[in-house]
Amino acid sequence: MSSGRSMSWSSGESLHASSSEAVTHNVRVEAESRYVPSESQPFEQEWVFHYTIRITNEGDETVKLLSRHWIATDANGQVEEVKGPGVVGEQPVLAAGEAFQYTSRWILKTPSGVLRGAYQMMTTEAAVHFDIEIAPFALHEPYTVH
Repeated sequence: MSSGRSMSWSSGESLHASSSEAVTHNVRVEAESRYVPSESQPFEQEWVFHYTIRITNEGDETVKLLSRHWIATDANGQVEEVKGPGVVGEQPVLAAGEAFQYTSRWILKTPSGVLRGAYQMMTTEAAVHFDIEIAPFALHEPYTVH
């Protein structure tokens, strides 16, 4: 029997675990998602997922998160992009070794999808701008995609 792991999205992206981790410019981004049935309305094509992000500054310079860019791809290959300042109304500043964690939510029109993106950052000393990766992670209703 197939476990479904060899499936791929119509957009060509492979299936992903419900968590991910990436380190870019000495900043680690860890992501984890979970399906929230109490907020979802599948008969209305509305599946709600909470995702928790932890951003850790592993470098020597203090950095500030300026903005976010999210790209979601649902199971039908539909892509939605969201850009905006900060995260959850904040633009956290992280000194060397500091971390910032927050939880937010995403609503899909299918029971599964993939979320990925980037944060636009800046060093506070030299005002050098750079992007850090949010590695792809799955949003899926339990038992829908494994």
